[in-house]
Amino acid sequence: MKGSLIILSFFSAGLILGYYVDLPDFLINDKFSSYALYFLMFLVGIGVGADTRAFKALKSYNIKIFLVPLTTIIGTAIGISLIFLLIPGISFKESQAVGAGYGYYSLSSIIITETYSKSLGVVALLSNVMREIITLLGAPLIAIYFGKIAPICSGGATSMDTTLPIITKASGKEFAIVSLFHGIVLTILVPFIVSLILSL
Repeated sequence: MKGSLIILSFFSAGLILGYYVDLPDFLINDKFSSYALYFLMFLVGIGVGADTRAFKALKSYNIKIFLVPLTTIIGTAIGISLIFLLIPGISFKESQAVGAGYGYYSLSSIIITETYSKSLGVVALLSNVMREIITLLGAPLIAIYFGKIAPICSGGATSMDTTLPIITKASGKEFAIVSLFHGIVLTILVPFIVSLILSL
């Protein structure tokens, strides 16, 4: 949760600074966020490529391990479709793009901001941070009422890092590799799925 609070603090500081201070043009140039996105994608690639645990997980589990991230993708799409009915002023495509961040708030919000809308990017940031916080606080109850796999799906892309300890504690150590693999797969898929939805 500390990482989420730091991200939100920087975002809030930038929001306040941008609103109240007349900043020079070079600081508000959209190219900076594009460069940040490219660099972030580069770091994500390095992190995934260097983490051999996911490849070991493939050897220890059979093809069924892919059903966990698939369940998260389908479940998120269904859940967002239901929530969309209760939220005015946002299109079905926009709501699905926000949900397709799967908790990866930093990357999904930048992609949405850069390719679609800054206001929707803010929505993506806040909603995906909320997904992580709900998992951090509610994983034990989620595991009890919905099963051991449920906290992994709830964590989304964060199941490989920030929510992994609480997921392991709630579901058991035997689910650590599944959680790690699930998070890595979703981390890889987020930029593609978000971009695909926004291009429709």
